[in-house]
Amino acid sequence: MSLLPDMPPCAALIAGEWTPTPHQLSVEAPGTGKVLTEIARCQAAQVEEAVAAARQAFDGRLGGHSREWHAWSARRRGEWLFSFAAVIEANAETLAALECADTGKPISQARGDIAACARYFRFYAGAADKLHGETIPFDNDYAVMTLREPFGVCAQIIPWNYPAQIFGRCVAAALAAGNTVVLKPAEEACLSVLRLAQLAREHGLPPGVLNVIPGLGSEAGAALAAHSRIDHLSFTGSPATGTLVAQSAAAHHVPVTLELGGKSPQVLFADADMDAVLAAVVRGIVQNAGQTCSAGSRLLIEASCFDAVLSRLAARFSELRCDVGENDPDCGPLINARQRATLEERLAAARADGVRVLAEGRLAEQAPAGGHFVVPQVLVDIPDGHAVLSEELFGPVLAVQRFDNEDEAVRLANATDFGLCAGVWTRDGGRQLRLAKRIRSGQVFVNNYGAAGGIELPFGGVGRSGHGREKGFEGLKSYTRIKTVAIRHG
Repeated sequence: MSLLPDMPPCAALIAGEWTPTPHQLSVEAPGTGKVLTEIARCQAAQVEEAVAAARQAFDGRLGGHSREWHAWSARRRGEWLFSFAAVIEANAETLAALECADTGKPISQARGDIAACARYFRFYAGAADKLHGETIPFDNDYAVMTLREPFGVCAQIIPWNYPAQIFGRCVAAALAAGNTVVLKPAEEACLSVLRLAQLAREHGLPPGVLNVIPGLGSEAGAALAAHSRIDHLSFTGSPATGTLVAQSAAAHHVPVTLELGGKSPQVLFADADMDAVLAAVVRGIVQNAGQTCSAGSRLLIEASCFDAVLSRLAARFSELRCDVGENDPDCGPLINARQRATLEERLAAARADGVRVLAEGRLAEQAPAGGHFVVPQVLVDIPDGHAVLSEELFGPVLAVQRFDNEDEAVRLANATDFGLCAGVWTRDGGRQLRLAKRIRSGQVFVNNYGAAGGIELPFGGVGRSGHGREKGFEGLKSYTRIKTVAIRHG
């Protein structure tokens, strides 16, 4: 069945038109394990058409348009982005229902994701006409300036865990800077993205400016990453796939922004506000069933309060409930059977190594038997250097360690190749700054975790968490390149 009645089934958006594809993919509902709908399975041929359409739209040779898209004034682009944010908000409930059904996440979280998507468009609408170059003092006979120009055709490969949010942060920034886009959404969950693309088309975005090509990563994604006529590539996903994407782009010297996941610590000192800490720790690992690159998947607790915190943490986890997303539980299902099986295998191996489950949530009685549920759980008694402390599990699993002093806290926090986010909980101002500087991470949150999504805040990692920055003004600048103009006037 089609959940997108206003659009042709199993089609890609290319040059402003929905183009049916000869092959299709089934999309599974994570909460039931049953087929939800079917989407297009784009191949290299559709990728070629989409890139050509984006190139023609950028150059002003598509659909009779006499001026290229990036020649729209920055103010005009901003006005369109601002008005499109209102369109998203007007369709929020439908979009949230698609996001909930497609990803399995609780409906309240899906609603929050759609609100965040609209905020991205509104933020970049306001920033579009504020991309300023600079003047550079040089010899007296010269006037030297820098210009920020769009790359051209931006390829974007986005994941299944936050399709609507990441659509907003990538597409809005790229369009604000004057680029055109070819977007490859994840095959596991892309219905909200397809609907957003349809809304953009109906709202007057010129043909070819935004092209959406659903399909497998190994087919459509690989063809897009390796394409010789893209000018910039952003990818969010696993480190292994990120390596392949970067290698493909490097063959044509295409700049790449990579966001590749994390194993993020929250460091808790005894002087912290425990009520605030516990609420943030639970939310930071249970949100989207732990399938979040920035999930706070490790908790480091100062020894003097270790037992007391564990007791309260166990009580909170024992109250958590897993169910299908439309029932708005604490924790929804994992995305598919493969993800569930992988996580269960790794947890079984950890238990065989002596790791103990301190506490876990429960599965709602009415939860479908075919759903891909793993209940939230807290792991303790973990050997130093164990994989559950250093590798991303991508599930609602919190690994707990104790520390005796600041130096040990920093050592444990940095004991992974990832470096995306970290939380520090203490009232000591000096300690806050010391740890913020010493922890190896792209973001450090002090007495909070995540800064409520931080749309305005630069986001990205170090090490295996990737490179480059998205969100905020830095995210906008990442979709531009600098040109230096030196005028000798005598």
